Amino acid sequence: MSRRNIALLLSSAMLACALGTGLGATVVMADDAGSASSGDAELVVGLPQDLDNSLDPYQITAAGTREVLFNVYEGLVKPDTDGNFVDAVASEHEISEDGLTYTFTLRDGVVFHNGDEVTIDDVLYSFETCAATTTNTAVAGALSDIQDITADGNKVVITLPSANSSFLSTVSSVAIVPASYKDQATAPVGTGPFRFDSYSPQDKAVFVRNDDYYGEKPALAKVTCKIYDDANALFTALNSGALDMAFHLTVDQVKNLSNGYNVLEGEMNLVQALYLNNAKAPFDDERVRQALCYAVDVDMLLDLTEDGHGAKLGSSIYPSFGKYFDDSLVDAYPYDPEKAASLLKEAGAEGLSFTIKVPGNYTPHVDTANVLVEMFAAVGINAQIQKVEWNTWLSDVYQGRDFEATVIGFDAAYLSPDALLQRWVSDDGSNMISYNNADYDAAIAKAQSTTDDEEQVAAYKEAEKILSDTAANVYLQDLADFVVLNPAFTGYEFYPLYAVDFSKITPAA
Repeated sequence: MSRRNIALLLSSAMLACALGTGLGATVVMADDAGSASSGDAELVVGLPQDLDNSLDPYQITAAGTREVLFNVYEGLVKPDTDGNFVDAVASEHEISEDGLTYTFTLRDGVVFHNGDEVTIDDVLYSFETCAATTTNTAVAGALSDIQDITADGNKVVITLPSANSSFLSTVSSVAIVPASYKDQATAPVGTGPFRFDSYSPQDKAVFVRNDDYYGEKPALAKVTCKIYDDANALFTALNSGALDMAFHLTVDQVKNLSNGYNVLEGEMNLVQALYLNNAKAPFDDERVRQALCYAVDVDMLLDLTEDGHGAKLGSSIYPSFGKYFDDSLVDAYPYDPEKAASLLKEAGAEGLSFTIKVPGNYTPHVDTANVLVEMFAAVGINAQIQKVEWNTWLSDVYQGRDFEATVIGFDAAYLSPDALLQRWVSDDGSNMISYNNADYDAAIAKAQSTTDDEEQVAAYKEAEKILSDTAANVYLQDLADFVVLNPAFTGYEFYPLYAVDFSKITPAA
């Protein structure tokens, strides 16, 4: 295997849309591009996937839906760009010295998008409904541990049986919604800076400024999110000026952009890996999974797919989690094709052949899969790529567990290690790879139960190491996040989790 051969294959597999040779060309403004005039500015955004079938905040499963509806829904607190939790629907909050009691004071005059004023009853309803219906098992587990939740005038008092240093993260994930409203799935109502206006599946979603917002009003009057199930079509629209903004672009797309739009670089904050169905032979054999790890040159993969951008990973957590991230694991499986071949022979899996199902609309994951196929071929593994539509991936791979392997990235729905690590607990409903390890389950349980910060960090890192040692998946990278923005707009900021905040974007002076 040579770097040049893989690079040539990757180049041919990437977008066939080299519309220019670099940045700096004259800005192209199409008729339907956003207006940047003050007061009525409209931003037109390209989305690389459709939204979930349900827009109910507790039923959202796709990170792409959650990051857009970040503008519609809010909790009592919400994260800022530095990863701190700031008051939102609550005007203030207090945590008792023993860490058992959380008191939130409801902000005066907060109005839902349907015109109803937010009440304490709405807050209690939201916590109860989220606990009972959320698809996020980590959040459900944290809420089920609440010992008591009561109203005291304009305050909500939550009592825990034991201190939980991540509980404020859980609170931020509970969207406050009106108790009397029943159409969240199709016409969501929240308290955020933008109101939901309309949604046409496989076409577009429209959001308008919430003029009753309690905080600083957005400068944008309207955000139209156009949906593309084809990466080439999205890039062509962006480069023609028909879009003002697109995010999660690849290095190759950025290099081929020729319309003079500004390119911003941050971190995507996800765990990209080759996820393996541990319940299906031969991936139920740890040696086979380890062989795949040794067969991948992650450094080369980053060079080829990200031009050296991005960050290597060794387990199911990314660097933005700071003290919880164990960088000692990123080189746990150095590239060693001979070791890979030996493990395959030992496991009786020589001549291994399998299919990698990839959502075809996500160019970064398709590009990564193409590189993996070539690397595996060098050790006699025949891997084939099957591209599927996003909704098919959700129903068949994620929910139905009908796959052998897939390349995807898992994000953190909220800023707690549980958001990334809880899903691999043996009986967790989100455990799509059917990972089953009693030691891992025990490490996560210990991390969640201890009140000592040092012990908690150690327990989470123990869990991460177990995932690495058992090669639960082939861990690859946290992708760089390239956002492209029409220079008629400014103000975009990155968050340490999947979120696109339209409220910070303003027309350029």
